[in-house]
Amino acid sequence: MESFDMLISILGSTIRLSIPLILAALAGLYSERAGVFDIGLEGKMLAAAFAAACVAYLTGSAWLGLLSGIAISLVFSLIHGFASITNRGNQIISGVALNFVAAGLTVVLGQAWFGQGGRTPQVSGEGRFSPIILPGADMMREIPFIGPLYSNVISGNNILTYIAFLAVPISWWVLYRTRFGLRLRAVGENPGAVDTAGISVTFLRYRAVLMAGLLCGIAGTYLAIAQSAAFIKDMSAGKGFIALAALIFAKWKPVPVMFACLLFGFLDALSNFMQGKSIPVIGEVPVQLFQALPYILTCILLAGFIGAANPPKAGGVAYSKER
Repeated sequence: MESFDMLISILGSTIRLSIPLILAALAGLYSERAGVFDIGLEGKMLAAAFAAACVAYLTGSAWLGLLSGIAISLVFSLIHGFASITNRGNQIISGVALNFVAAGLTVVLGQAWFGQGGRTPQVSGEGRFSPIILPGADMMREIPFIGPLYSNVISGNNILTYIAFLAVPISWWVLYRTRFGLRLRAVGENPGAVDTAGISVTFLRYRAVLMAGLLCGIAGTYLAIAQSAAFIKDMSAGKGFIALAALIFAKWKPVPVMFACLLFGFLDALSNFMQGKSIPVIGEVPVQLFQALPYILTCILLAGFIGAANPPKAGGVAYSKER
């Protein structure tokens, strides 16, 4: 029974650690399906986390914090779109620049406004998204196996967690069952053909990067006022890059993206749990090994050992009618 309780604890941590990855990976999915590489996921999450924490602290409202996080993330997305779509600049450089701007600006503003070394003050009460207890969670708690799973893993999460999981089937439906999704995938494969059909490539790509900004805004808000209670310097901790790895690992498909993020979240939770513990015969395993596994698995995929991971053909290529 102790082993089962341990498993439930790890699964609960897996869910919590996977949410920002799922949201950021779906953000990259929309952008890259439209042919725009978005290395700036990390920067948008970080900026959104800072904005959400500041506004939630000042207003005492988690929802205003969420709106602020989404707003600043959309601004970053528009900057990325202006540089890489309108001006046909290098998409990688634009994304990396946004990461540097977010990493530096959040610390400078945090220190200037609050004087806590780049941190924001603690947010409490209505300023945070609180856990939601689903119906029947308390009654089912004593039922073997199913009860703890429902009560401690499925129930007890905040609303952004459920929004993240809901975003997966919605993204699948948008991409594969709507005209917008068909055009979005087409512009990522052959923008010239889309343009010939009289559809604006620029407008489609801008809508894609704005969708990415929306999802990154939710992801950053989750980090600051759902998973945590304040903004901390560099609190995204490379999650934007892990989300990109999950996106490649899942071959740019919404449902596999969710499972890839859950896998990476599980490895992160396992690394936290294994700190200071020894495995029989092997001994103590460095936690860095578990933290590196997502990247190792992605490299194995890219090497072709578990199938090819082919990005959209027009990905990273600026489109111009004059070409």
